[in-house]
Amino acid sequence: MEEHKYEITYIIRPDLDESAKKDLVERFDKVLTDNGAKLIDSKDWSKRRFAYEIAGYNEGVYHVVNLTTDNKAALDEFDRLSKFSDDILRQMTVRR
Repeated sequence: MEEHKYEITYIIRPDLDESAKKDLVERFDKVLTDNGAKLIDSKDWSKRRFAYEIAGYNEGVYHVVNLTTDNKAALDEFDRLSKFSDDILRQMTVRR
């Protein structure tokens, strides 16, 4: 099966301390790699102000993950778990 490139952007709560944020990013990167995705990079973009309030927050830390995979299960599992996490305010996956 052919591998495709994807970009996942997710917004982390701004009041999360640095070590908890690092653990969160590592946990979600591991979800992707455990399900067959190959990470190209995973990095913080910046802390940005929202146009409207999300879950009581006016800003958040944007994190961007670029990856390749031929298995949609990695993306589905990331999406499922991010919806349960209170530390991730929003997430979006785009095929590049």
